[in-house]
Amino acid sequence: MLLLTAFSAIIAPFIFLVLLRMPAKKGMLYSALIVILLAFAVWGMDWQVLSASILQGAHRALTILFILFGAIVLLNTLRHTGAVDRINEGFRNISPDMRVQVIIVAFLFGGLIEGAAGFGTPAAVTGPLMVALGFTPLAAATTALIADSTSVSFGAVGTPVIVGLSNIDGAGIGFFQTIGIHITLMDLLIGTLVPFILVIVLTLSFGKDKSLKHALPMLPWTLLVGASYSVSAAVYAALFGPEFVAILASLTALAVATLTAKKNFLLPKDPWQGALIKGFKAEEKKSEMSLVSAWSPYFIVVALLLLTRIIPAVQNFTQTAVDFTWNDILGIDGVTSAWEFLYSPGAVLVLAAFISIFTQRTKISSFTKASKESLNAIKGATLALFPTLALVQVFTNSGINTNDLIAMPEYIAVTMAGALGGVWLFVAPYLGLLGSFITGSATVSTLTFSPIQYNVAIETGLSTNVILAQQVAGSAAGNMICVHNVVAASAVVGLVGKEGDIIRKTLLPALIYALFLGIAGSILVLFM
Repeated sequence: MLLLTAFSAIIAPFIFLVLLRMPAKKGMLYSALIVILLAFAVWGMDWQVLSASILQGAHRALTILFILFGAIVLLNTLRHTGAVDRINEGFRNISPDMRVQVIIVAFLFGGLIEGAAGFGTPAAVTGPLMVALGFTPLAAATTALIADSTSVSFGAVGTPVIVGLSNIDGAGIGFFQTIGIHITLMDLLIGTLVPFILVIVLTLSFGKDKSLKHALPMLPWTLLVGASYSVSAAVYAALFGPEFVAILASLTALAVATLTAKKNFLLPKDPWQGALIKGFKAEEKKSEMSLVSAWSPYFIVVALLLLTRIIPAVQNFTQTAVDFTWNDILGIDGVTSAWEFLYSPGAVLVLAAFISIFTQRTKISSFTKASKESLNAIKGATLALFPTLALVQVFTNSGINTNDLIAMPEYIAVTMAGALGGVWLFVAPYLGLLGSFITGSATVSTLTFSPIQYNVAIETGLSTNVILAQQVAGSAAGNMICVHNVVAASAVVGLVGKEGDIIRKTLLPALIYALFLGIAGSILVLFM
């Protein structure tokens, strides 16, 4: 019964969202109620701890909704200024082929945003951009989530490595760099293949004739772009450590992709547009706005994110000036939810949207109108996020109980370690993936499971560095399917209630990603 209770946080969402195809606002509510009742009846969590956990989840949901609002208000403001039309004109000038566009927008531009911000921001930014390019909303949300994977290991200036592994003995600069190198070495295999996987998903799931014949001609170019990212990431990890891997590798691959696509190098002659929204017509009127001006708000976003994360004085100010953190909720020690308002990517996105009305010389009404539209857009996500985060916090806080039981995540990990220790190189990535699926964070997944992964590696005689690297990279793969990311991605493209449909599309790529990490880890240990 204990194992079933622990796994209820995984089983219930899968049944309601994926099998029964319920919208997240209903399916996650039912899932949360089941987990809460089992936590009380079986795990021995008292009502005060449960109440504190639910409030903690509600507070965390607000922080995510703020990021969502920021991403949508920026996009809506740029729609009103005409910048979105100019940006999309620029993408079409690089290539009218949707297979190329999905890699440049979702994988490479999304990777740049992930490296600077993390926390689910990339899919919220790139999904709507692809819809504006003519992608169907389901195609945009699905590919945005799958694309936001490889770069997640080094998201938010290296947070999953630096913070996620901070509770391991010997953690420090050299240790973090070593793990980062191991992650990039494993990603030489799967990271190189992600662009081609994106093309396969796009053409097979959303193309008019759903045929591989539209994906295979893209293999040479996608391998070139994927290798440009993964090989350069390994070099940057070795030279600089984990902080700037995603940013620099995305920029390197973006340069390669743009130059080769413009020259039509290694690309099919005929552009493919099989995933266009029915009746979609590209804006034929040439925009008078310069491409630099149109992109300036996104440049501002990246610059502000980096300033607030690498300059100590600016970081300290943004983390302390306006702090809505809720400590020790209902008096329960350690049940805390952080919300450093100005440090949030949401604040940066809103500020960039406001600045854009001046850089693009438009009326302030563009921003106010966009703000009203954006508030309406996140209403549906609100109903899904509150029960989702309540479930997450009850699950993670379950170690506070009257039955002297370890927390549910640890119970799952210990049970898996006891049963599957002999094949742990293939299990470790999936444990990281499970952690992200439930908690919605690669960093939290690694914080939770890395001590267990470390101990299993020691007990089985495996390389601790390889296993910890698999944990981080596996948690990055879990980003494709974690519920609150899916809720966010569906909300920004207008697909509230279709979360289960999205997870069904992203589940197989996530599982394949973890499998390849197992293969890569097995190869890596042979050379150590």
